[in-house]
Amino acid sequence: MDGKGRWRDNVFVERIWKSIKYEEVYLRAYASVNEARTSIGRYLDFYNSIRPHFSLKALTPDQAYFNRLPEPLAA
Repeated sequence: MDGKGRWRDNVFVERIWKSIKYEEVYLRAYASVNEARTSIGRYLDFYNSIRPHFSLKALTPDQAYFNRLPEPLAA
């Protein structure tokens, strides 16, 4: 399969949802939808800005995304 509907299209989304489920949702007993939304939001902030990722060579997603590339040398 190539193009729309490829199995690889969902790999990244499935990976983050697995992390959210096992590291946040299954460890908490939310009393309300609002509490779940707040807690999962805090987890996503942690996931993106504090938690290092093996696939990013121990960088956080924020570090990998927001670190600027070196400026090209002027000729």
